[in-house]
Amino acid sequence: MALSNSERIRQFYARFNKGDRVLIAINADPDAIAGALAVKRLLWKKVASLVLVNVNVIERPDNIALVNLLGVSLVYKDEVSLSDYNRYVLVDSQPEHHAWFSRFQPDVVIDHHPLAEPAKRRSSGYVDIRPTYGAVSTMLIEYLKAARIKPSVKLATALYLGIKADTSNFERHARLEDVRAFQAIYKNVNVHLARRIEQADIEPESLDYFLTALNRRVMRRGWLFAHLGEVHTPDVCVLVADFFMRVNTVKWSVVSGIHKGTLIVILRNNGISRDAGQKASKVFGRMGSAGGHQSMARAEVDLEKFSVHTGAQNDDDIQHWIIQHFLK
Repeated sequence: MALSNSERIRQFYARFNKGDRVLIAINADPDAIAGALAVKRLLWKKVASLVLVNVNVIERPDNIALVNLLGVSLVYKDEVSLSDYNRYVLVDSQPEHHAWFSRFQPDVVIDHHPLAEPAKRRSSGYVDIRPTYGAVSTMLIEYLKAARIKPSVKLATALYLGIKADTSNFERHARLEDVRAFQAIYKNVNVHLARRIEQADIEPESLDYFLTALNRRVMRRGWLFAHLGEVHTPDVCVLVADFFMRVNTVKWSVVSGIHKGTLIVILRNNGISRDAGQKASKVFGRMGSAGGHQSMARAEVDLEKFSVHTGAQNDDDIQHWIIQHFLK
């Protein structure tokens, strides 16, 4: 039987004491940042200290703008000592989603991604995982409401952007709860500030990759592929994959690139095709990490391991292998 929101907030608060030093860990994107800020607000004046820790380097211009314009205080994982904290919270992730998360036992996990099977064996703390929700921001808005907390303008704006980002403006993986949460906070949102953040999504250094993608594109049966070679940030693959989905005959876009010795593969589809997360797991699951949602997914594989497994020796080989295995 599903818990009520009042019971969820009760169980959440039961994990903390006044003297706790709390680390809130995220893989930073708009939804994760918004969710972490909401948890921070829920725990304000209820614990001794709070720190928000990101495991990824924030490089996308829109994410940088979100952090700067909303005044978000984040600390990179390499700059913290886990022993300084006695309570650990995971937001928009599960312990299996990043190697650094396995270094501590989370006291709280709040996430909307599909439940990782090992997470069931690591759930001694409070776990709220709801894969049917479009955004973790939606879940945290429900927590704020249950706690009778009115979000500030900056927090409301972050949550607004979190829902929009993870539902792609309600075009994918959204449900009635996401719409209701969006409506509940809209009156407190600074839409002009939100627009400035959303429009800061392409940096000058990324423009050449669009040219590479257009020159290397291969289209087969509604699938559009492009391997970009070395990229300065994996987010370039995301930008190009989303851009390709604007082509009216494209049902799937698959964009790959190499960053710091890792092959990054981004999948997008029209939301009515096969599950992108399952497709990514089927193709890459044995070689590295892979998964996602119905219409969006990601895979990351060590390049040397990929080359040994597939025999691919160069960019042309990589693109050819990806095309062959996604079209099977």
